[in-house]
Amino acid sequence: MDTDYGTMNRLKFFKNTLCLAYQSFGIVYGDLSTSTIYVYHSTFTGSLRPYKEDHEILGVLSLVFWTLTLIPLCKYIILVLAANDNGEGGTFALYSLLCRHSKVGLLSSSRAANECVSSYNSGTSTKDTRTSLLIKDFFAKHQSSRIVLLLVVLLGTSMVIGDGILTPTMSVLSAVNGIKVKVPELHENYTVFIACVILVGLFALQHYGTDRVGFLFAPIVIAWLVFISGVGIYNIIHWNPRVVCALSPYYVYNFFKKAGKDGWTSLGGVVLCVTGAEAMFADLGHFSPLSVRVAFIGVVYPCLVLAYMGEAAYLSKNKMDLQSSFYKAIPESVFWPVFIIATLATAVGSQAIISATFSIISQCRALRCFPRVKIVHTSSQIHGQIYIPEVNWILMVSCLAVVIGFRDTHLIGNAYGLAVVMVMFVTTCLMFLIITTVWKRNVLGATMFVLVFGSVELLYFSACLAKVHRGGWLSLLLSLVIVSLMLAWQYGTSMKHAFELQNKVPLDKLLCLGPSLGIKRVPGIGLIYSNLASGIPPMFTHFVTNFPAFHRILIFVTLESLMVPKVLDADRFVVGRIGPREFYLFWCIVRYGYKDVRDSYNFETQLIEKVADFLQRELHDIELEIIIQPSGLLTNASGEESGAGRRRKMGSQKLGLSEEANELMEAKESGVAYITGNTYVVAIESSSFLKKFAIDIVYGFLRRNCRRPAIALGIPHTSLIEVGIAYHV
Repeated sequence: MDTDYGTMNRLKFFKNTLCLAYQSFGIVYGDLSTSTIYVYHSTFTGSLRPYKEDHEILGVLSLVFWTLTLIPLCKYIILVLAANDNGEGGTFALYSLLCRHSKVGLLSSSRAANECVSSYNSGTSTKDTRTSLLIKDFFAKHQSSRIVLLLVVLLGTSMVIGDGILTPTMSVLSAVNGIKVKVPELHENYTVFIACVILVGLFALQHYGTDRVGFLFAPIVIAWLVFISGVGIYNIIHWNPRVVCALSPYYVYNFFKKAGKDGWTSLGGVVLCVTGAEAMFADLGHFSPLSVRVAFIGVVYPCLVLAYMGEAAYLSKNKMDLQSSFYKAIPESVFWPVFIIATLATAVGSQAIISATFSIISQCRALRCFPRVKIVHTSSQIHGQIYIPEVNWILMVSCLAVVIGFRDTHLIGNAYGLAVVMVMFVTTCLMFLIITTVWKRNVLGATMFVLVFGSVELLYFSACLAKVHRGGWLSLLLSLVIVSLMLAWQYGTSMKHAFELQNKVPLDKLLCLGPSLGIKRVPGIGLIYSNLASGIPPMFTHFVTNFPAFHRILIFVTLESLMVPKVLDADRFVVGRIGPREFYLFWCIVRYGYKDVRDSYNFETQLIEKVADFLQRELHDIELEIIIQPSGLLTNASGEESGAGRRRKMGSQKLGLSEEANELMEAKESGVAYITGNTYVVAIESSSFLKKFAIDIVYGFLRRNCRRPAIALGIPHTSLIEVGIAYHV
């Protein structure tokens, strides 16, 4: 019976893996698969022209092959995917792992109480090495090192978000330009218009969710891979079977030996063959590591190698067709089917980075590094599949602006390549820390990882940097704007939290003010949202001072975002009591991971149930004490109360707890009110110009235009009490 059950589980796991691998074609691999359209076209620019000999073509093919082998296959599929954070990938997932295993975090609470959360303790438990201890001590002692690390993480994050603008424009515009092969007299305005229409359609489909979009797009990408690999095999056989020799690394050496500086410049185009590789890791929350590996090794990698080899074979015999070699290498009989599939596939290819952008922004928002936006979870089974309406439409408008403004795929490609290689290098740097401090491997292995992959990426980066003046500035500008906004939001949020910590009111002071203010208790439950785990927030004291009445039962609710993807239900709520029992005051810390679904509809019920459970545990503890009390003693030598007296006292406490539980249920029937702060953060007059600009202008603009806290928390409008207060920081 157990054998049959195990077999069924294995079959189910195998079926789910294949299903996710199928969906990954439409979400993860579209961008990587459509790079074949523009790699050779972008590489042979400037002085590099393969008109005299074949060594340039074979050298570029060898470069493409080994780049595909080293970065997507060896780096990401084999190594980086193993560094997932409980199934989550991306720059912030690596940062999350580091924050839990080393003292490097600046974004979330590091209170020791959170270390009892199960997710905090998941992962490696091996003994620290000397290197890991040295690195942890360095970050613990130097605050500046933690700031630099956060800036590096935000840089990588901003580049991924910038890719969400550059990828759709580059892919779609390159595919649509293929129509000029058959209609050379077609005006550029028409191709730009067609590209814009396709982009609008692509972003309009996003609200259906990754699950549906993946099933819709996957057949297109699979058909595309079949077409380009088939055309590649045909071109290899028909034009030049000798291109197979270019798989030898000797041709890379020979290429640089003969091409010299022109060969180095061409790397800015070669690197485009790995665009979309970062999406394999960033989109991991939508799938599983095994499904991503199966799809890449089994289908994507061999098909891409055949496609690049086939185009190189055609170019070796038709050197004058360089500017549109991809489409001219397609046999006449299948040109239009391949063109249609190419246009559809490039739209699908953009899906990889769009989904990755949603995932990255969701993580940033949860860790208070991004303004409050609406997160729509589109799948009940895969928690990482999300849709963000505001971000979707901003990306669409930005893509249209780039297409209409640039029009030239060479300029967009230069910006695209620079963004891609910077994201990859940031991942390589973070992986060094992961290998040494999280996996606790030998520092030699981590150093070899950085030397092998980092040196390759820095070589590509230097080539891309040389083209900053020819379009590369766009990716730097986008990154600068996004990083500035994220830093301003994080700085404003941290200043607001620091103000609340400095101005929090002890409970004793509030209770002493009660008689003088004539505070009244009204029926019902009041949920006071606070960023403080202890003490009374300034917002509530401001409320009580101006309106001296609050509910019969008060619960101070603190929402904490932890550096883990998900928090188990058993660890989510922590409830305690404030002051004597007759005050009916409680505190509750609610913990969320950066990928948790915040169920606003059932939150109220769950919270009250947890408070009721807390009262039940108190009642149970008193019953146990009553049972174990001695019954024959009256007083002891010190004149302390007898055992019977203590039992009577605890019996009255038991009765009080029972009445309190009844009070809780009656208060729930009377209604629940949500009290939140609508805070205005203003820089004090003596602040520097930079601080005033960051707080008053940038943070103020973002706060006014993002979702209000009550809307982000899903609080019912009819039960909401907002308290306006200004924080002078």
